[in-house]
Amino acid sequence: MNLFTGTISKIESGLAYSSVKQKVIANNIANADTPGYKSKEVSFKGILQNEMKLQSSNGSGKNPSPFGMNTDPGEPRIAERNYSIRQNGNGVDMDREMANMATNQIYYDALIERISGKFSTLNTVIKGGK
Repeated sequence: MNLFTGTISKIESGLAYSSVKQKVIANNIANADTPGYKSKEVSFKGILQNEMKLQSSNGSGKNPSPFGMNTDPGEPRIAERNYSIRQNGNGVDMDREMANMATNQIYYDALIERISGKFSTLNTVIKGGK
């Protein structure tokens, strides 16, 4: 029995991805002047493969928790970029990081808007349309 539709759990996974990505970007910006630091990025491919594996295991009749909730969403994979853009070996491109941060913020805001709408709909149903 699923308490919520799959949409809410997928939005939750998207929010977790966005949160990790924000932390990685902030860490890259914080280390922009650290000699030898290689910038990092969150691997979307790893997250997608993990979600596909979880979906296939849940679809095979196994339900790891009550109400069909995912108790082990897995960790996003963080990869190091192997290039240097400065003589001191630092690989942080501030323009790229700021653009990534803005893109991630738009993605996060869209997910928050969507999950807020879902909860608003559930609240209306619980109240009986009032």
